[in-house]
Amino acid sequence: MCSAVVADLFDSSPAYQPLADRMRPRRLEQVVGQRHLLGEGKPLRKAIESGRLHSMLFWGPPGTGKTTLARLLAQYTDAQFLSLSAVLSGVRDIRAAVDQARAHAGVTLLFVDEVHRFNKSQQDAFLPHIEDGTLVFVGATTENPSFELNNALLSRTRTYLLKSLDEMDIKELLKVALKDRERGLGELQLKIEDEALQLLVRAADGDARRSLSFLEVLADLVEPGSLLTLEQVREVVSQGHRRFDNKGDLFYEQISALHKSVRGSDPDAALYWLCRMLDGGCDPLYIARRVLRMASEDIGNADPRALEICLSAWQTYERLGSPEGELAIAQAVVYLASAAKSNAVYAAFKLAMADARESGSLDVPMHIRNAPTGLMKDLGYGEGYRYAHDEDDGFAAGEIYFPAELGERRYYRPVPRGLEIRIGEKLEQLRKLNRKARSKPSRDS
Repeated sequence: MCSAVVADLFDSSPAYQPLADRMRPRRLEQVVGQRHLLGEGKPLRKAIESGRLHSMLFWGPPGTGKTTLARLLAQYTDAQFLSLSAVLSGVRDIRAAVDQARAHAGVTLLFVDEVHRFNKSQQDAFLPHIEDGTLVFVGATTENPSFELNNALLSRTRTYLLKSLDEMDIKELLKVALKDRERGLGELQLKIEDEALQLLVRAADGDARRSLSFLEVLADLVEPGSLLTLEQVREVVSQGHRRFDNKGDLFYEQISALHKSVRGSDPDAALYWLCRMLDGGCDPLYIARRVLRMASEDIGNADPRALEICLSAWQTYERLGSPEGELAIAQAVVYLASAAKSNAVYAAFKLAMADARESGSLDVPMHIRNAPTGLMKDLGYGEGYRYAHDEDDGFAAGEIYFPAELGERRYYRPVPRGLEIRIGEKLEQLRKLNRKARSKPSRDS
């Protein structure tokens, strides 16, 4: 059965309608938040008020008004509203929705929720009908469209970024819900303590739907005319978690914030993002692996102990588990953020890898080839090799180890921080010996 529906906006309500659905704005003036899109003179506001629809994507966290805006678009432009959920629908449902759009004399707006869940062929099914004007496509996604949607679909739509609601927006929404007799809980005449309201606002975490769901649960627990207390709100929101979509956009944004805080030598910010991820339910072992990578990428030889500390933290967590083992990961994070920084090895590795890929299969110079057999010795393998331990100071000055076609390359450039100061000084001393040895006339000249 086709899951596309023709929606007459705000038609007769079912016997039970959640508060979040009842409070859905019916006019632009009732929308809270998204002032960067809906303020006077802003592009989306202009499109809605002018009645000139175009295909678009709404990208933003849950509870920021994506579905509401799609419905308002249809209402303000007198368009037929059809809705699909990518979680429940397939290509047959898309075709059925297109047939409904063709049968309608006016404009049809097709709203596709969770559009990122459609695969490539399902996304491609919309393209000809967007191009020929059969429908105006409005997709909603919590994931980055650049990664989740086809370029062909992206090129035919305009993307609008919706932001989490701030605390003032959520507080305004909750106050309206408590007073509104038509859509909200006004008939119950509930009051709420200031501290309780503030906790409810924070627990919503920028999600309008979540805030109203919490409020509805609270209303079900008390008698009409009651005062909602801080203790009651604590009980209702105690199981809430911060927004954290494992392996989704927020996941990668937060691990990026942790990494950049470490790189920026801010242990306090690094600890905050670590705790945000742990609080959101991220696997601590994933964080331990990423932290170990940071030790090589951003600290490197400026402080080689960092790698050992991170490896020990990983092993400690494996032995202790949560929550005890999380402290070891926090210790490693603070150490990394406080340590001297160097990406010299990371940069050198990338340069060397680029040469290895681009230079082809260059032969190993004969003098540094191993010669385990008589035949290989007869062919010149290893001939002229200077064993470094037999040389003065254990260094074969002037020796060349690169393929002749490459010449000499310099990838590793130690930074003037931490242990790499001494490493850099040592390497420069050896290079001077090389230059001196190579400047002497050869025996054959």
